[in-house]
Amino acid sequence: MNEQRITLYFTITFTLLILTGLASIIIGSVSIPIDTILSIILSKIVPHHWVAHLPIPESQVVIIWLIRIPRVIVAALVGAALAVAGAQMQGLFQNPLASPDIVATSSGSALGAVIALATGLASNSLFYLPIFSFLGALFSLLVVYGFATQRHMTPIATLLLAGIALNALIGAMTSFLITLAWVQHEVAREIIFWLMGGLENRTWNHVWIALPGTLLGIAMALWYTRELDILLMGTDTAYSLGVEVEPVKRMILMSSALLTGTAVAVSGIVGFVGLIIPHIVRLLIGPKHRYLIPASALIGAIFLILADLLARTLHRPEEIRLGIITAIGGAPFFLYLLLQERQKIDY
Repeated sequence: MNEQRITLYFTITFTLLILTGLASIIIGSVSIPIDTILSIILSKIVPHHWVAHLPIPESQVVIIWLIRIPRVIVAALVGAALAVAGAQMQGLFQNPLASPDIVATSSGSALGAVIALATGLASNSLFYLPIFSFLGALFSLLVVYGFATQRHMTPIATLLLAGIALNALIGAMTSFLITLAWVQHEVAREIIFWLMGGLENRTWNHVWIALPGTLLGIAMALWYTRELDILLMGTDTAYSLGVEVEPVKRMILMSSALLTGTAVAVSGIVGFVGLIIPHIVRLLIGPKHRYLIPASALIGAIFLILADLLARTLHRPEEIRLGIITAIGGAPFFLYLLLQERQKIDY
C-alpha cells in the first residue's frame, strides 16, 4: 500500500474515532442536546475569558463531564491497549492465534488485580490495581512463552495447550481467592463483576490510571516495529541482520504485559479484542508493523467504544457486561481462525 493510501486510511480512521466517541457521549438514558454537550466540553478545556459560556444545569455537566466522557476515554484506551498487545504477540510468536486472552495474559493480569482487590490493597490506592495487573500479565506471558516456544518457534498446538493449561490454573487460583474473600460479600461481589469486564462507573481517576501505561506500551511497540517485521522472517534471519533477538523479545513481552495489565486494571477481562483487531487491520493495510501498530490502536479504540455503547443501550435500563459483548463476537471469529489454520495443516 502506497503512502497516499496509508495517509488517507489514517485520516479516515482518526475521523471515525472522533465521531464514534462523540456518538457515545451523545447517546444515553438522559437526552442532552449536542450544543449543550459541546458547550460543556468547551467550558472545561477552553479558558473562560476566551469564549462566552452559557449557563448549563449542573446535572448535565455531571452526566457529560464526570460520567460519559471518562467512560468513552477509558474504552478507547483499553481497546487500543489490547489491540496493540495482540498485534505484538502475533508478530512475536509468528502465530495468528496469539492474543492476550488466548495465551492467558489477560487471566494472569486479572489474577494480579484480584489479589490486590482481595487483600484490600486496591482500596488503599487505585494504583495498586495496574501494578499487580502488570506483574500478573508479565508472569503468565513468560510462562506460556517458555513452555510453548521450541527452537525459536511457537507452534500453534503448543501455544494453545500452554494457554489452556495456564488459564485453567489461574482460573482455579482466582476462584480460590474469591472463596476466601466471600466472608466480605461486597469484596467478592466486586471481584466477580469486575472479572466479567465492564466500564460502568469509570471516572477521571481511571483515565489517569490507564493513560500512562497505554501510551508507554504503545510507544514501546512503535519503537520495535522494524524488529517485529524482521522476526517474521525467522530468528536466524533476524540474527544475521543484526537484531539482538532475545533483548528485543523481552522488551516486546514487557510492552505486551504492560498494555494488557493496564487494560485489565481498569476494565476487567474484555476478551478477543487483541485477537480480532490485528487481523482486520492486516486485511486493510498489510502486515508492516509500523502501520499495523498505530492502526490497531485506532481500530481497537473504535471497536471498544462501539461495544461499550451496545452494552449500555441494548438492554436498558440494565447494562450488559462488556466482556459478554466482545465474547459473542470474538468466540466465533476465533473458531474461524482455528479452522483456517487446520486447513493449512491438512493441505
